[in-house]
Amino acid sequence: MKITVIAVGKIKEKYLTDAVAEYMKRLGRYCRLNIIEVADERTPDGASEAVEVGIREREGERILQKIPDGAYVIALAIDGNAPDSVEFARQMERWNVDGVSHMAFLIGGSLGLSSAVLKHADYRLSFSHMTFPHQLMRVILLEQIYRSFRIRNHEPYHK
Repeated sequence: MKITVIAVGKIKEKYLTDAVAEYMKRLGRYCRLNIIEVADERTPDGASEAVEVGIREREGERILQKIPDGAYVIALAIDGNAPDSVEFARQMERWNVDGVSHMAFLIGGSLGLSSAVLKHADYRLSFSHMTFPHQLMRVILLEQIYRSFRIRNHEPYHK
């Protein structure tokens, strides 16, 4: 199985890059993982809704250009489906059974994903109704993907 994570922005904090590296290493036994970073846009203080829409659209164009052909597209969106970890593992298993061999997870920037990216998605996934920093979301996503593989393989993992 191949998994691609397409994320807006670079991770700057060492503790987050270390966590991403750790989960990439752990996931290496379950899948081929590729993380693609696309440039983020600077959001001026007090930006209008129109400016924010424009920023999301520009970041969205960059994301859409990087989605691998044939990948099943999963957008991280606050209004998406919010499974627990076991349900997420089962969902990933169903996608595999249905013939999905490549999943692309999309993480927007600080303003979220553009409407064009959300329309392109095959599935919307939410981790919470809370808002998380987009850089931290990368770590949370990788941890949940790793947990999913552990659950699916009936391997122990801290609950």
